[in-house]
Amino acid sequence: MTTSALLHPDVPPEAVRPFQSGNSAIKIQQRLDDSQRVNAALIFGGDGTVHRHLAQLYERQIPALVVPSGSGNDFAKALGIRNRQTALEAWRRFCTHGDNVREIDLGAITTAGGEEILFCCVAGAGMDADANARANKMPVWLKRRGGYVLAALQSLAMFKPVDMRVTAHVGKGGCRNENREISGKAFFVAIGNTRSYGGGMKVAPQAKPDDGLFDICLLARINKLKLLCWVPTIFLGRHLGLREVDYFQSDSLRIESGNPLDVFADGEFACQTPIEVSLKPRALKVIVSGFGR
Repeated sequence: MTTSALLHPDVPPEAVRPFQSGNSAIKIQQRLDDSQRVNAALIFGGDGTVHRHLAQLYERQIPALVVPSGSGNDFAKALGIRNRQTALEAWRRFCTHGDNVREIDLGAITTAGGEEILFCCVAGAGMDADANARANKMPVWLKRRGGYVLAALQSLAMFKPVDMRVTAHVGKGGCRNENREISGKAFFVAIGNTRSYGGGMKVAPQAKPDDGLFDICLLARINKLKLLCWVPTIFLGRHLGLREVDYFQSDSLRIESGNPLDVFADGEFACQTPIEVSLKPRALKVIVSGFGR
């Protein structure tokens, strides 16, 4: 079995050593080699590292195991991989039995220019994207120790609600044949394939990565003091109790804004609005230790 190890720049090559086994030749690479047949990929990093390799993993249908080594690691946790030891146990199971591979959904953002950008976790525009940009400028040690919360508070102080229109494809009773439009001033819209971002902020607490639907969370204009009091509840997913929160499921949507807004996906800058977002069901193969709870 041939395995590619894809490492975040801050991860030393020695991190791969425990994953070496007699039936797997592991090659450390910066990206997947299109000319090489690969049976599996080990990704040492966080959500952003996974994001950078999604297109190749999807196109080549290579099973991937995420070894949490980033500042947030929300995607790994969504797959039940809470730490490196859990990842190692999942890898050993894969090498000996091969029965812990699951197929999960991916999101696909289509830009105004027609470019397609895949994401596995959460995509968003508005205040949460602004907070993400602030967090990405922080030192790694700070991001891992509450940096995302600090960035969210900084963004809350500075960000003003923006004109936004979200048109989503929804339906009732399993028949997704209706369009729903929400327009007006809003703080942010988040599109969840998994539940959390920013190191555990459950912005889409009911999202499942294999149910064929996005969970959409839109926060309309709200008093900033009230929002400040509710920020901690996002870690528990209790912000859905706010009347200013619109939460629903959709398999495709369009986001437009009065002025172009930055869009972040999996913690990385993706593009600007307007965008179309669609779901690719069961598009990514992942090595798991049971989906997180």
